[in-house]
Amino acid sequence: MADSQPELPEAHHADLESMLSRKFGKEVANYFSGSPLNRVSFLRTDHVFLSQAFKHPSASFLLFNELSPLVRSSAELAFVRLADIQPLVGPDPYSKPEAELIRDYNSAAPTPQLIFLGLDGRWRKEGEDKSGFVYKDVYKGAPFFALDVTPAEGGGESVVALRSKAEDLIKKFEGEDLRFEGGRHILSFPALDAAIYAAARHTMDWNKRNPFCAACGYPTLSTNGGFKRTCPPADQNPAAKPLPPGGTLTTSTIEPPTNRPPCPTRNAISNVSFPRTDPTIIVAVVSADGRRLLLGRQARWPPRWYSTLAGFIEPGESVEEAVRREVWEESGIHLGRVVVHSTQPWPYPASLMIGCVAQAVPGEDGEKIDMGHDAELEDAKWWAAEEVREALNVGSAGLGEEPGKDYKGGLRVPPRTAIAHQLMLAVVERGFVGGGVPKV
Repeated sequence: MADSQPELPEAHHADLESMLSRKFGKEVANYFSGSPLNRVSFLRTDHVFLSQAFKHPSASFLLFNELSPLVRSSAELAFVRLADIQPLVGPDPYSKPEAELIRDYNSAAPTPQLIFLGLDGRWRKEGEDKSGFVYKDVYKGAPFFALDVTPAEGGGESVVALRSKAEDLIKKFEGEDLRFEGGRHILSFPALDAAIYAAARHTMDWNKRNPFCAACGYPTLSTNGGFKRTCPPADQNPAAKPLPPGGTLTTSTIEPPTNRPPCPTRNAISNVSFPRTDPTIIVAVVSADGRRLLLGRQARWPPRWYSTLAGFIEPGESVEEAVRREVWEESGIHLGRVVVHSTQPWPYPASLMIGCVAQAVPGEDGEKIDMGHDAELEDAKWWAAEEVREALNVGSAGLGEEPGKDYKGGLRVPPRTAIAHQLMLAVVERGFVGGGVPKV
């Protein structure tokens, strides 16, 4: 197994004996889950709470530039303090209640995206102020925020000034041997920091994708600590003017009217939108005799690299139905019982991986592979349990990594940070299905 793979978070009440743990084994906490933060989501509308948390000496800020996090190394996030970023965010972005921010909305005066992530009851560094942040004598812990420092695009005095401050801030941190870590998928941070990063990236990505109202097309305002976007009824921008008859809205040319036309969101349930999460199934398919696992591979993957099958859940579809449909479409295999094993947040960009274990129906018709339906996979095949077990032990690595130097097997599998690895492990080592796959 590659040495660079971080440990997984500890499951909730991992040592607690219960009826369910005796039947299904201990709970598995997958990478990107297990956050140490108390989200206190009910306090996101409390601007006094947010203001005090923002200004508290223990507050930490995780910065993003084009969704790339600020890091000290590939395995260490860089959390900064308020004094470091105050030139960009100002003295207190939470000084006003949300109702006033919505009333005074001005599209000509953009502000950096700031997200309140939660309170951390642990203390990250020796010597930190042990008194910590306390609100109403109940809610305690070091506040964590995420901040987008991506230089703003466009013209206008406010935009140009904001862009200049962001560029200065980026140069400052890069001059301190820090960098913004790029890459398609980052799976190298320690488990608890990875969970903080995942929540921050997911929410930041959603905010960046939704600058306009889906109903009327006009700009939205970040509210609720970064977890909602509101469509304001008016715009205080003095230069704004209505669109011409038949005009269209684009991200680069929009000039909303001072008093906006009616929006359907203000006459229905609410005038806010919420972060999007896409439910996705991923499944370890076991043969009817329990001795083999079905794995597939895509053409872009390295040689010998196989994984469990996965796909998005469609509208009006249960988890079990999605598992059976995806497996049949991609491999032709017919499934019987489907059981949920564990889940994994996946912030690339906004998935929730629902990990399942399923068993093929007996007989040749149930287990015969047919790749003629969906062309997504290059190959799918049955692997003996002992081959999978060996690959999990010494042949697992990320897409850009090599397995252990002593591994000579014919199968490579995803690293332990991937839920696919944990699903395979549950079947061949931990007895999740029917007492476990026989060790032959």
